[in-house]
Amino acid sequence: MDYLVIALFLFIAFVIFVPVILFIYWYVKDDRQKQHSILRNFPVIGKVRYITEKVGPELRQYLFNNDTEGKPFSRKEYQDVVKAGKYKERLIGFGSIRDFNEEGFYIRNTLFPKLVDEMKVDNTQKVKTRVYKVDGDNLFSRKEHSEEKLANPYYLRDEDAVVLGEKTCRQPFRVKGLVGQSAMSYGSLGEKAITALSKGLGLAGGTWMNTGEGGLSQYHLAGSPDIIMQIGPDMFGVRKANGEFSWEEFKKKSELPEVKAFELKLAQGAKTRGGHVEGEKVTEEIASIRLVEVGKTINSPNRFYEFDDAPSMFDFIEELRSVGGKPVGMKIVVGDLDALENMISYMKESGKGPDFITVDGGEGGTGATYQELADSVGLPIQSALTVVDEMLREYGVRDRVKIIASGKLITPDKIAIALAMGADLVNIARGFMISVGCIMAQVCHTNHCPAGVATTDKKLQDGLIVDEKHYRVCNYVISLREGLFNLAAAAGIDNPTQFERKHIVHKDKFGRVSPIEDILHAAKRAQLQKES
Repeated sequence: MDYLVIALFLFIAFVIFVPVILFIYWYVKDDRQKQHSILRNFPVIGKVRYITEKVGPELRQYLFNNDTEGKPFSRKEYQDVVKAGKYKERLIGFGSIRDFNEEGFYIRNTLFPKLVDEMKVDNTQKVKTRVYKVDGDNLFSRKEHSEEKLANPYYLRDEDAVVLGEKTCRQPFRVKGLVGQSAMSYGSLGEKAITALSKGLGLAGGTWMNTGEGGLSQYHLAGSPDIIMQIGPDMFGVRKANGEFSWEEFKKKSELPEVKAFELKLAQGAKTRGGHVEGEKVTEEIASIRLVEVGKTINSPNRFYEFDDAPSMFDFIEELRSVGGKPVGMKIVVGDLDALENMISYMKESGKGPDFITVDGGEGGTGATYQELADSVGLPIQSALTVVDEMLREYGVRDRVKIIASGKLITPDKIAIALAMGADLVNIARGFMISVGCIMAQVCHTNHCPAGVATTDKKLQDGLIVDEKHYRVCNYVISLREGLFNLAAAAGIDNPTQFERKHIVHKDKFGRVSPIEDILHAAKRAQLQKES
């Protein structure tokens, strides 16, 4: 009995005195600290502000934002990607939640769409994948299982395949799908995420994987996908120990059968500067791939030392193409229109130039950049894409170069609109990140990604199961291709390579509808008036 009384006394003392002691400790600590004025003026209670600020993004994301709010992608957009990858399912019920009063682009449907058997699609070779099926979905329980599925791949027919370097290279790159993975380096993403992407894209086929400027790793090669190797100003993977470009290393990479093309990165949407990787992410393995120091933060230069104008860049491209025998492209962000026009003019004058131009919108993603560059530098993709396509046409060189568009194009309708605006192919980065588990925590630059995607931390990567996620990557890209064929049929064309400007219109906030051609002509008239 005495023990019970003592235990009860101790419990009551614990409940009463511990909070009081903690309160006094925090009060004194807050009152004496000199960093935060709110805590100094309002000890203890001021912590509520910082706690609320800390959990604010999560509260908005999960509780307060509606389905179409949230940046950079809304909950609706996020769910569209997840459902396509996990369930290979894009059906919705009741109706669209798009605000049709807002201005935006729309795809023009025809009165007499194409029937399924009229579509020029190659589904002869099935893809063996896995999809989830929901067994039960109640308020407090949800059951589902994955099962094997033979999926139609929705390849383009051979005669409709897009070819990079068709007339310039010993080994052109022929691709039977219009969507691929945008540049994401090993180091910015962990080995498990890169491996899952590689295996998923390899399984889907008809697509490609861009290595990012961090060099070509064994994880990029894990699934034997077609690869576009990106080369940034720091030449990771194709440089000597002193940082100079190594033709020997480049030749080795070009001889790999998986490597189908090379891309020089002049700029990237939210990162119109050199690449950045925190030292915490630079492991011994990553350092060996890039030929840099372990644990040292990487800040690449914002321009190549090898060239500083269009003629010298085109000479470098010519040599890359000659040595490697494969297509060479360039990635740009459109901002300085005069410089862009000078470059395209030189393409016509010299007969030289890239086999493809990747146009990245200012809204494009990045693993690490500065706010001022992400928010205000470079045109958004819909403006930039139209400008590049139109300039190439005006100078008569459009047939020599393919355009790859990128910048938040994560659903079939957005991709179709980009194709109609002039893109030949489309790159996606964050959509593929979501398909391997990204929850948009927006901490890619810290190496603390809770989903184990944008981190090299082994412990955090434990949560990412490659054998499960790679099917989602496969399903996602196949779903995008299927969606493109659906939209093509609605527009009255038999495959999505036939999307043209005439297939979309812009509706302003007053309900007025304008074809793209009218918008371009109005812009040209305004420019001529300004020049006169």
